[in-house]
This record gives sequence, C-alpha cells and structure tokens, in this order.
Amino acid sequence: MHKNLTLVFITFLVLGACSQPNKPENNSKNINVSQHDPFLWLEDVGGEKALDWVRKHNKRSLAVLENEPQFAQLYAANKKILNADDRIAYVSQMGDYLYNFWRDDEHVRGIFRRTTLESYKTDEPQWEVVLDVDALANEEDENWVYKGINCRQPAYDRCMVNLSRGGADAAVSREFDLITGQFIKDGFYLPEAKSGISWVDQDQLLVGTDFGTDSVTDSGYPKIIKLWQRNEPLSQADTVFTGNQSDVGIWPITFYDGDNQYLMIRQSESFYSGRQFILNGEFQPIQLNIPEDADVAGLINGNLLINLKSDLDLTDRIYKQGSLVSTPLMALIDGQTDYQVVMAPTNEMAIADVTTSRDYVFVNTLDNVSSVLYQFEPNNNWSKQVIEMPKLGSVSVSGTSDTNNDVFINYHNYLTPSTLYHYQADKKELSVIKQLPAQFNADSYVVEQHFMTTSDGATVPYFTVHHKDMIYDGKNPTLLYGYGGFEVSMRPRYLSIVATDWLANGGVYVVANIRGGGEYGPDWHQAALKEKRMVAYNDFIGVAEDLISKNITSPEHLGIYGGSNGGLLVGAVTMLRPDLFNAVVSAVPLLDMKRFNKLLAGASWMGEYGNPDIPEQWDYIKTYSPYHNLVSDKKYPEIFFTTSTRDDRVHPGHARKMAALMEAYGHDFYYYENIEGGHGGASNNDQTAYLRALIYSYLLMKLK
Repeated sequence: MHKNLTLVFITFLVLGACSQPNKPENNSKNINVSQHDPFLWLEDVGGEKALDWVRKHNKRSLAVLENEPQFAQLYAANKKILNADDRIAYVSQMGDYLYNFWRDDEHVRGIFRRTTLESYKTDEPQWEVVLDVDALANEEDENWVYKGINCRQPAYDRCMVNLSRGGADAAVSREFDLITGQFIKDGFYLPEAKSGISWVDQDQLLVGTDFGTDSVTDSGYPKIIKLWQRNEPLSQADTVFTGNQSDVGIWPITFYDGDNQYLMIRQSESFYSGRQFILNGEFQPIQLNIPEDADVAGLINGNLLINLKSDLDLTDRIYKQGSLVSTPLMALIDGQTDYQVVMAPTNEMAIADVTTSRDYVFVNTLDNVSSVLYQFEPNNNWSKQVIEMPKLGSVSVSGTSDTNNDVFINYHNYLTPSTLYHYQADKKELSVIKQLPAQFNADSYVVEQHFMTTSDGATVPYFTVHHKDMIYDGKNPTLLYGYGGFEVSMRPRYLSIVATDWLANGGVYVVANIRGGGEYGPDWHQAALKEKRMVAYNDFIGVAEDLISKNITSPEHLGIYGGSNGGLLVGAVTMLRPDLFNAVVSAVPLLDMKRFNKLLAGASWMGEYGNPDIPEQWDYIKTYSPYHNLVSDKKYPEIFFTTSTRDDRVHPGHARKMAALMEAYGHDFYYYENIEGGHGGASNNDQTAYLRALIYSYLLMKLK
C-alpha cells in the first residue's frame, strides 16, 4: 500500500459519528484496483488487523441500525416465527423411521430426531432424540453447527455425521451408530474439509477429502477418491480415481435400484460439465457415454434418468435441450445408447426437479414459474398423470425412499402457508398431513404476475406482493429481489418474515425472474452466461424501470436485495444505475470479479462468469465487476453489505474490500459481518432473526 494512501485510509477509519455509517471526506482519486489493490490485507479472513477493521465497522453500523425504532420489534417477531413450535417438521425416510432436524429457542444448535409414520400423522408426534447438537457442543467445547448426515442404505445402521465449526462448508465427519444414537469410538473419522463420502458397505467408504499435498482442486474440493477400509489409516487407503487440478471437484455417488447398488463417480470439470463413471467389481472406473453437460437425475428399474442441458443430436433424432430422457444403464456400460424421452419442455414450461420412489418418477415442472407436478410409471412406457395440487404456487417433493412409494409433497405460495401432503403413489391418494398456521394475515394483500419486454425482445416475468389498496403514486417503499444465475429459479415461497417485517409496514415486495435463472430451462440460464452476463443485469434494471413506469414506486423509494450471486447482481446494477435505487442490500456477495477465482471456492464458478486471468474474458467481466466500476465522483445509495467470517464459499473479503474502497472514496455505507454463520450468514435461528431485523430496519429507514 502506498504511504500517502495508507495515511488517508487510516484517517477515514476513525471518522464518522454514530448517526451515520461513514462520512469521510473524499480526498481520494480513483484507485486502479486491477493494477494495485490497496485492500488485499482484508482477504486475511482471521487476521487480527482485518478483524479489527470488521469490529470497528460492525460497531459503527450497528449503532445506527439497532437503534432504529422498529429493530427490537422486528427481531422479537422474527425469533417468534423461526422458533415457533407449530412449524412443519419436514422429514426424510430411513428404514422404519422418519427423521427430522429441528431448531427452536430451547435447541439453538438443533436436535436430530425420529418418529414413525403413524406417529407423524398425529397432531403431536412422539419424537425420539437421536443427536443433541447443543449438548455435544457443550460437552466438547466446540462451536458445532450440524451439516447433515450420510447413512448406509438399506440398513440405516451406520452414518457419517457432518459437523462444522461456526457454519463453514468445511466439516468434520464422524461415524455414528444410528440405532444406539452414539458416536462410534475409533470409527471412521475425517478432519475438517470439504469432503464427499459414499458408503460401500459397513466396513468400506468411498472418500474424497483433503488427503494432504496435491489432493484438492483449485476450487478447494476433492481431487482424489479413495477406497477406505475400516481400521485402516486414511493415508493407506487405495486410490480409485484422480482428477485434474483444474476440475471443480471429484465426487463419489451411490445409486440404489431395488436390491442393486451402483457406485459412481462424478468428475466435475466445470460447474456445468463433467464426466460420469461407474465402478466395476474391482473398483475400476468405466466412463458412461452421456453428454458432459447433462445431469444424472436418478436411477429406476435399470434406467438412468438424464436431464439434457443442450440439444443431443444422434443419428436417428435430436433430443431437445431441457428434456428428461432415460436409457438402460447396462447399455451405457456396454457403450451403447438407447434414449427414450420421458418429458420434453415447451416455451412456457421447464423441468425443475426429478425425484424417484421405488416404482415411480416424479417430475416437478415450472409453467410460467408456477409448479405442476407429474407422476410417471417406468414400467408402463413412461405413462404420466398430473398430481392435482393447488395452482399458482411452488411444489416440492421430499422424503422419498427407494423401498416404498410413500411421498411427501409440500405446497406454498407468497400468501399461503406451507401444506405438507402425504401421497401414496400406488393408490394415487393425496392427503394433508401437516399445515403451517398462518404467520400473518394475508387477507390484506394481493399477488400479481407481470411480464416485462426487454430491449432484445425477451419476456421477463416478475411477481409483486402488496396491499390490496395500494395507491399508484410512486411513493410505495418497494423491495426488488433477484438472483439471476446458476440456473436457480426464484419460485413463489411463503413470505413469513418478509410479510411481518416489510409488507406490514407498507412495503411492496417484488421478485424478478430474470435470465440467468432456470425458470424457463437451460436456455434461460445460458442466455446470461459469461460474455452474456450483462443480459441478467439489464433484465433486473428493466424490471426496476417497469415498476417506476407503472407508478408503483420511484427511485427514492426503491431498494434492491440479493445474496451470493444475487449480491453480485445488486452490486453490479448499483454501479451501472445508481440513480434507480435508494437502498441496496448486498449479502454474502461476490464483488471483486478480478480475484473471485482465487478466493475459496471461486474457481468453481468460472463456468458461470468466465476466467478473469484470460484477457479476452476479463474484458467483459470488468464491465460489471462492482469493485472495478466504483468511482469517487458519482453518487451511490448507502449500500448495506452483510457477510460472515466463517463463509468458506464466498470469501468475506469481497464485502470487506468493496466497503473499504467506498470508504476511501467518501461514500457512505453500512456493514455487518457475522463472526460465524457460513454462507447463509447465520448458523442458528436467533442469528437469522437478528440479521433479518437489521436488513429490514435499514430498508425501512431508507425507503419509507
């Protein structure tokens, strides 16, 4: 860091009163952070100097936000919602039991528990606690956050429990006896890493983890898969597969089809492409002849289900992009292809999710962003029927098992609380098993779907939720939410906290289904990939302008909110059009797109954004990189950056450095970094309630 800049920056750090987040004088010219980045030291995640900076900026911003008139009320209301006893306890089936992970005000870290189906159907199921994470954390004096469990099928006797320190993606994996509810002394154990595990049998695991030197990819994920025998040192396990340093990661996968177990390996060469291998009896990998950009969606009755992300052109026909196809697994192993279309998309309909039970395939589709669910019978030439669910909402299938045809289906929309159905697929019988009580009075609000036409002729949908008596005077405080990446669809979801914290205070809530997502299938996503990234940002800006043209709101009352890739979205459009917005929440964001591929898991996202180390690709990335487009002589909204020290997916340095650069230029901002919490920004319900109260206090302060 240059001496003169250091002096200026130190001066900036000590300025600012509690009534404003930052108010330094603007003594800096534009800094070329591509050539010389003066804030690299903020990438030292746990460095004392960096954490001192974090604490100072947390204190300054919280002194304002915690003292906003409605903060305490919002915080209390959010905790009540998140810790309510009448929430639906969603379950997974394992053997004779249904399992659920539950957090509340008594179990802050959570309990893993089980019950039977018959008990679950009652109003007050009898739960047996299998693992108490709070008790474990107290006993071991560790900040454990539960990160899931991986159990051996079909016996469901031994499991690997994943425990993270503070909510990071990297986790410790420990063998657990599911029958006795005890960790196994001297059992399988993996130290903290981003690991992948598949059970072979009770005494063998396929493991990808950090084995030491040269064992993880540039993205920080496993590069090597080993076959690990019980009571064998991990260092002596036999290597089954080795990938490339440039791969995103190598993952072991186990498929079950009736009594048959199939061990597979996914070599993810990029986020969207890779190769699939099946292991033979000698654990030798055999590559399957399927498109490298396709997703394996399941295995049933000997048929591999494949989601096509691009057109598949074979000799006899072309299989359309976005289709779900099947092919006999044994034919693939023999190097043959015999594809059959299970379901093809339309212009308005895309396949969102595929789930299997013992005898059926369930395909969840989006028809203009509303769910329609189908049931297919593989043994009857893939005949299908619609499972009749409430319209204009979001459906998800969960809790399926390879051993039966009991399925759990959840439905909700923006104003309708979740209803969980028990579906007996054999009998085609659907019955309500659980209902979430209303967490706010929805009678006052209305949901509308709008369609905005872009300059290049695309039709982009967005939803608005607002009071029925809203006046179209341009003065309504409006929050526009978006994501626009990684083929992630923004589906309708119940607005419990949004309604309590925002709608009830006169706010309008908007969700933009911009390109880059998956609302209309792979093509909708690919329209905003890499050099076409600006398409997503222009779509988002177009929705904002449409809201203003409809006189719903105006720049003075319009705010935007996004997290992770959505944090990049709102950061980018703020740099492009700061005149459109008066509030911006950029949560756990990517912002320095010159160095994103060098920070934590960033290298895995080059399939989405491109490689900034290649000059031709940096030429288009730099057009939207927020860190590189911020200037000193332009007026910006007071952005609220939120992140987490323990986020080991998106580096907290993105938010830190962007805030520091804004400070150097004299721009006001708010900043909050949770010292734990992982990529979600919070590791328990109370932290989530607190973060949401901060965010909505900020939005109400800026937009009302």
